[in-house]
Amino acid sequence: MSNMIEIKNLTKQYKELKAIDGLSLEVKKGEILGLLGPNGSGKSTTINCILSLLNFSEGEIKIFGKEMKPDAYDIKAKIGVVFQDVAVFEELTVQENIDYFCGLYIKDKAKRKQYIDEAIDLVGLEEFRKFYPKQLSGGLLRRLNIACGIAHKPELIFLDEPTVAVDPQSRNNILDGIKKLRDKGATIVYTTHYMEEVEIICDRIIILDKGKVLATGTADELKELAKIEEKVTVEVNDLATKHIESIQKMETVDEVTYHGNVLLVTYKQGKNNLVDLMDYLKKEEIKYNKIYSERPTLNDVFLELTGKELRD
Repeated sequence: MSNMIEIKNLTKQYKELKAIDGLSLEVKKGEILGLLGPNGSGKSTTINCILSLLNFSEGEIKIFGKEMKPDAYDIKAKIGVVFQDVAVFEELTVQENIDYFCGLYIKDKAKRKQYIDEAIDLVGLEEFRKFYPKQLSGGLLRRLNIACGIAHKPELIFLDEPTVAVDPQSRNNILDGIKKLRDKGATIVYTTHYMEEVEIICDRIIILDKGKVLATGTADELKELAKIEEKVTVEVNDLATKHIESIQKMETVDEVTYHGNVLLVTYKQGKNNLVDLMDYLKKEEIKYNKIYSERPTLNDVFLELTGKELRD
């Protein structure tokens, strides 16, 4: 599989701050790449450098095998960008908005009409062609924003948190549309803070922090990096401090938390953790409502790699 984007030793410095620190990564043709990282990790700066919206201090960026520059209009014509903030014209209808943005790249009217129809169908806005943005719900606005960014059929698409603050139905529609774009040949760079979305749609994931790549791989490959082997959750009322301390002292236990009548026990290793915990609760005559075991999630890996402290 060839590379759509190649970044080598990219550095972006603001006075004393290195927003990107010797970053190297690749985006493969035909994949959905999840670009993850906490606030301030360098995701937005990296994307802006890729798009030549920011000058960078050192390094090299190639797109479609060509060096990316501010005046590389032949490259930019093959790129679609959907930023987190909705950017459409309030005085234009849904169809007129898509027509305007598509018209920046597609001059042939017949072809443009076909592309507009296909974009409207992709995001499910057929019934809203003549609506103005102020008449649309938040989810429909997000879908319009995506249609405007992808109507010209770009080969490479950047999607920056496209499902923020939308209802589950709109989220499903958007995610289905993204997978259809990939299936039709587009390469997609996808940023989000919703880990479940990443597991659903991304073929490969890169986790950034402090301008560097911390880890890369599929969701399953990244989960193998987790230091915890198993998580057991128990719904139990009025668990005494002495019991929490006793569980914490068990040989394979890594961490114990108890909030809102939910006991969460994470284990570093072991194969009979659930049985051992149930035996302990039974011995201590502790009644519980529900107990279940699960493997570490992508969210666990993310927090383990980037830390649990709050970010600005």
